[in-house]
Amino acid sequence: MRGIILAGGSGTRLHPMTLVTSKQLLPVYDKPMIYYPLSTLMLAGVREILIITTPEDLLSFKRLLGSGAQWGLSLSYAVQPRPEGLAQAYLIGGEFVDGEPSVLILGDNIFYGHGLPEVLSESSRSSAAVFAYHVRDPERYGVVEFDSAGRAISIEEKPTRPRSNWAVTGLYFYDERAPEFAAQLKPSPRGELEITDLNRIYLELGELQVARLGRGFAWLDTGTPEALIEASEYVRAIEQRQGQRVACLEEIAFRSGWIDAAQARAASSKLSKSGYGQYISQVLAEMEREVSPVA
Repeated sequence: MRGIILAGGSGTRLHPMTLVTSKQLLPVYDKPMIYYPLSTLMLAGVREILIITTPEDLLSFKRLLGSGAQWGLSLSYAVQPRPEGLAQAYLIGGEFVDGEPSVLILGDNIFYGHGLPEVLSESSRSSAAVFAYHVRDPERYGVVEFDSAGRAISIEEKPTRPRSNWAVTGLYFYDERAPEFAAQLKPSPRGELEITDLNRIYLELGELQVARLGRGFAWLDTGTPEALIEASEYVRAIEQRQGQRVACLEEIAFRSGWIDAAQARAASSKLSKSGYGQYISQVLAEMEREVSPVA
């Protein structure tokens, strides 16, 4: 399975912060925003990832993330000249997907919760799978309607009269047909290729699975100043309370066996003056104690 992170757009709701940098490079507490969707794909076991961004921000992403080898990943990059809808990711990334199943995640979405890797793994086996999250303002999102048996029966993009409070999150699993279906889409009245229309194709084929994320999960959309602060406060509270970092890429890679202790230690040394780097050292020490024989 291959992954796509859509990290384009102009971030107008975050102006003037995003006048000279990508929204996805802004900090969410102690790390760049892009680390969070990247970590979600890693937790899903995805190692080949395409990052789609703007021409202006491409070099900044390459400078931050590089080839991805430091995390056992293979990162590729592509440019979105103009934001023309989320489904445009599959027109830009069709060659990268190359007939493989894929997962698309929006670069400003944060997912967290116990059992998330298992939920992602199960969804990856479907022809198409999306996630629904209960919100108080569904008119801001794509909204899914369920029947009495809990089956998804309709999806609408930002309806004026939502049929439910279940918003479709920015995480989408598709089979190898996604680029083909995306190429058939027509621009909406907003002039965009809507991801809701791509989801609707799978829904009408009877192949779209919609998993409801319950109270044990958090889905955070960081597209406004208020949401950005709320996300930072949430991550800070989790990390301070549990003593574990959210979206520590080196920890995920090391625990997954994608990098060895020497590589993790090198990353820790490079970042040693930050709490993030010190946490990597802590993880290594804890794992060494776990495998060391008791005297």
